[in-house]
Amino acid sequence: MSWGWIEQAIMSFISAAAFGLIFNAPRQMLPQCGIVGMVGWLLYMSCTEMGLEAIPSTLIAVIVVAIISQLFAKLYKTPIIVFSVAGIIPLVPGGIAYDAMRKVVENEYDIAVQLGVKAFMISGTIAIGLVLSEVVNQTIRRLERL
Repeated sequence: MSWGWIEQAIMSFISAAAFGLIFNAPRQMLPQCGIVGMVGWLLYMSCTEMGLEAIPSTLIAVIVVAIISQLFAKLYKTPIIVFSVAGIIPLVPGGIAYDAMRKVVENEYDIAVQLGVKAFMISGTIAIGLVLSEVVNQTIRRLERL
């Protein structure tokens, strides 16, 4: 693992844990929030380095974030949203949205539209991944009761 990966791991851990702190997650759960965000970001980076585009990479990472969040919620008897919301923060395309707005100000509308659509699609992918994971989780729970 190169120094860049270690740096990315540390920064994604801090960003997810800090977001949990800002939104009043229980203090004892902040390290777990950081772990969820770090795993999601490192998985996203791994997928993009293997040649996957941003959208499928985000979907894979979000599904894993949601699964880990469900496991942590059961393990620590804490609502799943504590982990899943903090865990997706490193995946949110804020930089892309910023670049899109900057291109609008610079009158480069063709690039702005491309970046805006990409940010919108990644955001939608995050939502779809969380919902898909929850549907699968609910289906498994129902099948276990039978």
